[in-house]
Formats: sequence, structure tokens, C-alpha cells
Amino acid sequence: MTGTAQIKLKIQLMCGEEIAMGPGKADLLDAIKTHGSISAAGRAMEMSYRRAWMLVDVMNRCWREPLVATSPGSSHGGGARVTPFGETVLAQYRALQAALSRASDCPAHAALAAAMLAEPRASQKG
Repeated sequence: MTGTAQIKLKIQLMCGEEIAMGPGKADLLDAIKTHGSISAAGRAMEMSYRRAWMLVDVMNRCWREPLVATSPGSSHGGGARVTPFGETVLAQYRALQAALSRASDCPAHAALAAAMLAEPRASQKG
């Protein structure tokens, strides 16, 4: 199979040993905005509720203000929303992603892409 080699750059913002924000957490915030709950956002991303909740917990512990606010469940169910501070963090992260994407259009990126195979060779172990 032939194709163009790609270089994928991703940004992870670290808070100690935890990833405070990365592409998956940004996507989860977008899903929470769209679906209004952590469980629905997790389902939309094919992720367990537990995993989605753990990611939200890390985000909320790593920033000076929570990124996601939750309301307790009731007969009508609970919910979650991205806070105004979370909206700001998400917008800044997306802006940083866009800047990195523009910055990757450079000679070094082109040289690395030209040197990389489109697909790995078959394993030499046999």
C-alpha cells in the first residue's frame, strides 16, 4: 500500500505527572458541551463512564478552577456542563493546536515526511 507519510503532532499540557489537557480531554470537553452529561459524552466517544469521569476528575484537579461542573442525578438525571473557565481553557488549547499545525508546515516537517515510509516494512522477526 502506498500513501503519503504523515507526522502527527499532539500537545499534552502536564500538571505534575498528570496530563491536564490533551487532544482526548479536549474532545471530551466538546462532547460534554454537546451532550450535557459525562455519561452521554463517554458513550458518544465509545468510552466507559468510569473512564470519562476519571478524565474529568484529572482536568478539574489540574486547573485553578474546575473545567466541568456536575449536577447530582435526580428522577430526571444529572448533568454536566463545561464551565466558563473550561470554555476558555478549551478555546486556548484549540488555538495552540491550530498554531502548532501551522508551524508544522516547515522544511523540517517536509524532510521528515519525505524520509518516512508510508507503511512499516514487514517484521524482521520470523
